[in-house]
Order: sequence, then C-alpha cells, then structure tokens
Amino acid sequence: MSSQLFGEAARVFPNTRWSVVLAARGRSSPESAAALETICHAYWYPLYAYIRRHGHSAHDAQDLTQEFFCRLIEKQWLDDVDRDKGKLRSFLIVALKKFMSKEWRRASAQCRSGSHVQFDTVFAESRYAADSHLLAPDETFDQQWALTLLDLTVDRLRGEFAAANKAGDFEVLKHCLTAERGAIDYAKVGKAIGVAEGAARVAVHRLRKRFRQIYREEISHTLRDGADLDAELRHLAAALAHQRA
Repeated sequence: MSSQLFGEAARVFPNTRWSVVLAARGRSSPESAAALETICHAYWYPLYAYIRRHGHSAHDAQDLTQEFFCRLIEKQWLDDVDRDKGKLRSFLIVALKKFMSKEWRRASAQCRSGSHVQFDTVFAESRYAADSHLLAPDETFDQQWALTLLDLTVDRLRGEFAAANKAGDFEVLKHCLTAERGAIDYAKVGKAIGVAEGAARVAVHRLRKRFRQIYREEISHTLRDGADLDAELRHLAAALAHQRA
C-alpha cells in the first residue's frame, strides 16, 4: 500500500462546508455559493426519503425536494440559523418540515421553472425501494443521512486510490470494510492485488483506518467548527443500527 495514499491522514480538518455557509449568512460569496451547491447535491436523498415516507408519490417527492432547495438558496433561509447551534442535519430537517407544512405550494409556482438543483430520481426510487419502510419518517431521515455520509466516504476513498493508480486494488479491498476480521481471507486478498499475505493485512488495516478518518471528516463537514463530533458519531451509529436490525 502506497504511503503517499495515506500521507495526509493525520492532517487537521479544514473549515467545514457548513461553517463556510454559516459564515457567509447575509452576504453573497463564491465560497458560500460553492459550499451550498455541494450541500444540495450531497445531502438531498435523506430529505427525499423523508418526504416519500410521509406518503408522497415519487413525482411529488421530486418536486418537493427540488422546490425546497430552490427556496433555501433563493430566499436565504440560512439567515435564520442560530450559528451557535449550527448542525446541518438538524437545520435541514426542521426547514423541510416547515416548508412542507406551510410553503411548498406557494414556492412551487415561484421556483420550479427556475430551479437549477437537479437530482437523479431513477437512482432515488431504486434506492428507496431497497430501503426499510418500517421506520418513521424522522428515523428514515437519520438513517439515510448516515448512509449518505458513508457513501461520500467510500467515494472519497475510491478517489484516493484512483489518484494513486490503485483503482483495481480498491475494488478488491473495499469488501474488507464491512467484513468481520476473522472472515477476511488475507491470502486471497493478497493474490488479487499482487502482494503477500502479510502485506495484504497491512493494506486492509490502512484502508480501515483511512475510512474512519474520512468518515469523521465528512461528519465534521455537517457541523459548525468546534461542535461535538463524537456526539454526532454516536447519533449516527444509533441511526445505522436500524439498518442492521
């Protein structure tokens, strides 16, 4: 496993995307606009799933999700965020509930034609069909939020391997992220990536370590600077427990 691949593992987290947006409330900046765009595209599915669990059709859920983000961007709802309590997860679900109960029909006529936030609805319905429908809408939102963060983590990890010309190694090693340690055939893994069994053990150890680091960083992106990251980790772990139940 290349040392270059994990060379930045111990670096300090940068200012989070959410913190950039919060810092720019009440004014426009390229940085805050880019951060908000990232937020919209990264975290839309948990909101979509929440809307679907409330009984809305796929078509209506698509409309509601698009209109919500349109409203969020164009009407500067972020100006109402309490910066000391800034948690992206909490802000988005509270804002969505308010939007659904009071504003979405009015927003539809104003926003739909001008919305630039587009989502992969085929993917959304495929994923929604595979999800558990036994959870309450709020539990669904938290579960999908946690799963979205895991997806973002895997995507970043895959990108790091690709940048190191080891994309093939990642496709082999990624299965070790969810396997029990005693269930991993290190000799087989080593043969697949062209290294000895001992080197395969080291590669899996580094992969898991880097995965945990990226996951923590992705969660930190959804919190204000200085927030309790470990508390959010515990909350998301509890949400994921519903997935395994």
